[in-house]
Amino acid sequence: MTNRPTTTALFLSLLLVTSAFVPAQAQTNTLEAVHPETEADFQTWLQDFKKQARASGISQATLKQAFKGVHLNHKVLSSDRRQPEFSNTFFEYFNRAVSKHRISRGQFNYQKHQKLLDSVTQKYGVPGRILVAFWGMETNYGSYTGNIPIIESLATLSYDPRRTRFFSQQLMDALKIIDQNHLKISQMKGSWAGAMGQCQFMPFNYLKYGVDGDGDGKVNLWDSLPDVFHSAGNFLQQLGWQKGQSWGREVTLPKGFNLALADGKTPHSLSYWRDLGITQANGVALANVADMQAKLLLPSDYRGPAFLVYDNFGIIKRWNNSNNYALAVGHLADRIVNKPPLTKTQPKDDKGLANEQMKQIQIHLNTLGFSAGKPDGIAGSNTRKALRAFQVQQKIPADGYPSLRMLNLLKKAVETQSKA
Repeated sequence: MTNRPTTTALFLSLLLVTSAFVPAQAQTNTLEAVHPETEADFQTWLQDFKKQARASGISQATLKQAFKGVHLNHKVLSSDRRQPEFSNTFFEYFNRAVSKHRISRGQFNYQKHQKLLDSVTQKYGVPGRILVAFWGMETNYGSYTGNIPIIESLATLSYDPRRTRFFSQQLMDALKIIDQNHLKISQMKGSWAGAMGQCQFMPFNYLKYGVDGDGDGKVNLWDSLPDVFHSAGNFLQQLGWQKGQSWGREVTLPKGFNLALADGKTPHSLSYWRDLGITQANGVALANVADMQAKLLLPSDYRGPAFLVYDNFGIIKRWNNSNNYALAVGHLADRIVNKPPLTKTQPKDDKGLANEQMKQIQIHLNTLGFSAGKPDGIAGSNTRKALRAFQVQQKIPADGYPSLRMLNLLKKAVETQSKA
């Protein structure tokens, strides 16, 4: 645990993306092979944990109620250990996340709760449209907060040795929430990884950043929207949200632009980007501001949208460390207040890569003399650098973006080389 504020989604963004459901019979037949843990061992561990919790000040009554009927949950372990076998493209993710339905529901809820949102904005400096966008992304405006008992899921993950320190702390904090009479145990249901409520806070963040927005003396992130919005606003403020500053904007790149500058990491002033010929998406010139810093981000290949992102984009990523997630939150917030859609649409050949296909890209790059490192199916900086060098050689836009289109071009290049 760091001293800087962290939240559930930052950790869970790497956990909650899972592959297609496995048939129930197949799961039953393979659980023992995949999970050698036994119920008896788990119950022994649980007794030791209860002693630690009691020594930490958790009441005996809470412990008795909280762990009544708790068992080792193999479905939670399966979800935790299931590795994604397929990577969505920016457009595949974005078109689902910022759907017409989610936009319309966001606009409805933004108007419905305008007075409450304005009061939260006044207190914490976070725009209401941003709060509603997070709400929409996390639980589809509170319509689904998860149905797995939090104590059982956290106990299972605490027992699993891979991240026992992290989840044991979350489990202890969940018990504190119960002990402080914020919630009944029956209310505490959420994601398989322990995220709770309409803004999906882990127990640590629930205790540290949760706010009693409705003044009833409790923090209830399931049933009280004042608590939900005040807690989210408080959390973003504590992360460092810059009041009065946007998250970013879509921009248009000039013809022949050096796409290597679109690394999403290197900040430059708006004046710098303006001098390179970058304009707003509608063609209007960027403001000539020397002290406003922005990073250039290209989440897809050269045919997709480009963005200049500001400090608050980084704050959104502290909630969930994903460029695609942060872009979806920012753009959804914009659409909620009737700003225009993106100017670029999904190309017909835009499809995600399976891990094996990504490995093939790396193998082909290495074969052609462009060092992508050990083929591992992960498109890291070495792979993108190697791919960009190949694209320069082929005299095509050097965006360094791995895709099925690039896989086919690499395959043809390898075949040509082998015949030479």
